Amino acid sequence: MQRFATLLVVLVIALGVLTDASRAQQRPPNSVPLAFGMSAAKASQSLGVPLNYVRGTPGNELFVALPNVRGSVLSRRSDGLYLQFGKGRLIAWKGDWGTLPQ
Repeated sequence: MQRFATLLVVLVIALGVLTDASRAQQRPPNSVPLAFGMSAAKASQSLGVPLNYVRGTPGNELFVALPNVRGSVLSRRSDGLYLQFGKGRLIAWKGDWGTLPQ
């Protein structure tokens, strides 16, 4: 009986991890993909997270967007997506939320 209970707990935890991982990979259905030329507000809306100022002068800033992992202890997503803006428009980004690190 104890073996059955242990197996049941492990399966419930595994199912929770798998559903959290698939949810983290999905984009909200109404979001627009990140694209060059976006304003900071549009990029923030596209990613679904606020942008945090790193450095730069007004209009030529570097921001970082941190992924929302909803407090999952088992999540491996802790990297930021760096967004470079020039003349108020997105000109470059570094990082990838679409793949899991190995």
